[in-house]
Amino acid sequence: MVGADGEQIGIKSIRDALQLAADASLDLVNVAPTAKPPVCRIMDYGKFRYEQQKKEKEARKNQKIVDVKEVWFRANIEEHDYQVKFRNVVKFLNEGDKVKASVRFRGREITHASIGQKILERLSKEVAEICNVERAPKLEGRSMIMILAPKTNS
Repeated sequence: MVGADGEQIGIKSIRDALQLAADASLDLVNVAPTAKPPVCRIMDYGKFRYEQQKKEKEARKNQKIVDVKEVWFRANIEEHDYQVKFRNVVKFLNEGDKVKASVRFRGREITHASIGQKILERLSKEVAEICNVERAPKLEGRSMIMILAPKTNS
């Protein structure tokens, strides 16, 4: 058991611990229920909950939500269009978002899936220094999909 000002009181029975908390007009809070023996602390429970909520809110505020941005290519894409989409992919990766690069096949283009494979492999080579290929190019229905994840700075 831990006292209100952080000092170790020692192992007490539940009845004694509740009496000590009542004498201090504070609450008895079980802070480590899985420990052997369980650790309880005499404190103001309302203040404790407030502090916990404040810490959780701060943690939520500091975390980055990773979005998955999707960029569509066509099997017969022109060079300028490819460069525009390439710049968008680089921008998304630098912002910390994942990128789902897809090549859509229309009509009989599906018979030339190797063209889509070449486009996605070219893209992965050109952005290799800023990202990792999370999922290699794979044909799904009438689209070939590849997922790129930004490299972490660790």
